[in-house]
Formats: sequence, structure tokens, C-alpha cells
Amino acid sequence: MTQVKAQPGRPRGFDAEAVLERAMRVFWEQGYEGASLSDLTAAMGITRTSMYAAFGNKEELFLKALQRYTDGPASYAVRALNELTAREVAAAFLAGAVEATTHPGDPSGCLGVQAGLAVGPASRRTQERLAAWRNDAAALLAERFRRALNEGDLPHGADPGLLGRYLVTVGNGIAVQAASGVERETLEYVADLALQSWPVNK
Repeated sequence: MTQVKAQPGRPRGFDAEAVLERAMRVFWEQGYEGASLSDLTAAMGITRTSMYAAFGNKEELFLKALQRYTDGPASYAVRALNELTAREVAAAFLAGAVEATTHPGDPSGCLGVQAGLAVGPASRRTQERLAAWRNDAAALLAERFRRALNEGDLPHGADPGLLGRYLVTVGNGIAVQAASGVERETLEYVADLALQSWPVNK
């Protein structure tokens, strides 16, 4: 009887994208340290061996999940940069933060904020990666606002770097409040209030 050998490149037997989506949601709900390997594999519906083979260790899995979050729920940040004016960029960014952190059916808050608020010494590298992730958002906003300043869309003396940091700080605060159960309507008012101090040409 002839034995049939497995062919190279044989499918894993599961949808990697769907499995990664489930892992992302576990990290989003429980944070990096709160999400145990048992929690992750149970939600993903695969064994630890399959997880390691497909995604690497927990840290590598988390970074892939964070990228999925960046490209999905948190993609509002990049889309906001395409608005015509600096104020419209700011408004779109904050509106996106409210929407992403209070979206029905999704975990409350922000994966990039919640996951790194409290970690032990063994997870410092992950915390540093999350800090860099948040800093990248501030840097992208600052770059967009420097362009706005050069175009005369922001008043002379406006600080693009500070404006970028301001929006990220408010956005992170919105995420923390959403995770605490503050309702969307209240956070929309917070975003509107934050925009009242936006610098305008006189």
C-alpha cells in the first residue's frame, strides 16, 4: 500500500487572519500581561504548537495583533491626515478615537493604550513598543501640521509637535475613559471641547 506524503506548503487547517483577529480581541480586552497563552489559544481555537508555528511566541503574536489593530480599528489615525485643513485633521482624529473605543461589539478602549498601562519587568520591551506606537501617531500628526503651518493653514507661532502630542494625549484619555464605561455621547462632547482651543488664523 502506497503511503501519501504531506505536500510542502500544506495549509495549516485554519484561517490565519480569522485566528489573528481573535487573538487581537483577547489582547484588546485583557491587555498584554492579562492575556495568558491559555486564553489566547482557547479564543484562537488552536494549540500552542500551532500558535508558535504560525505566529511565533506571545510577544510576536502581540506585535502581529497590534499591526492588525493599526490597520483596522485604529486606521482612523492615518485617514485623518488626508483631511483638507489642520482643524479637520484634528476633528477627524478625535472623532475616530471616540468611534474606535466605543464601537458596539468591540472591546472598550484602545488596544495600544490598555495593553501597556501595567506590565512587569519581563514585558518592558512590549511596553516600549507600545510607547513607540503612540509616539508614531504624534509624529505623523506633527508632520501634517508642519505642512499646514507652511501652507498658512495654522497661525504663525503654532507648534506642530505640541499640537500632535495634544491630540494623542486627548485621544488616549478618551480611550481610558471609554474603557472605564463612559458613554460615547459624553466622549464626543469631550472631543468637541478639546477642539475649542484649536489655534486659528485671525
